[in-house]
Amino acid sequence: MIKGKVFKFGNDVNTDDIIPATYLDTTDPKELAKHCMENIAPEFIKEVGLGDIIVAGKNFGCGSSREHAPLAIKASGISAVVAISFARIFYRNSINIGLPILECGQAANIKEGHKLEIDLAKGIIKNLTKEEIYQTQPFPEFMQRIVSLGGLMEYVKGKTALQ
Repeated sequence: MIKGKVFKFGNDVNTDDIIPATYLDTTDPKELAKHCMENIAPEFIKEVGLGDIIVAGKNFGCGSSREHAPLAIKASGISAVVAISFARIFYRNSINIGLPILECGQAANIKEGHKLEIDLAKGIIKNLTKEEIYQTQPFPEFMQRIVSLGGLMEYVKGKTALQ
């Protein structure tokens, strides 16, 4: 179960908005987190707390295919991203690094500061502030396992250790 406060963003948030290209010379998650969203929400990194949730509009994570973007989000303390839709490569990169992301057509109903509770296995997003429930696609078991282990590399290590 994921539970946190919402940070709201609009449509077409691109990977340069998430982590400016100036910082792509590092893959250190802590360093990337310091600059997460700084161009579009300068106070974000000062206000985000461990477990908080990003909610956005359409096409979140568009732009370049860099893994730095979901890595910066995860390292900032964000526990999940909910959006109307995602750029496909961002979606894959997020799962690969263990950041759960959910497509939800009702994301527009969720506002900055709302409190959400997310059940990945059931695909249920509860807006605790508005007392509303939104249904999304449940995470398949293997994707839940990838996220719970912290990403695809840890998942693969576990699979190869069993052989």
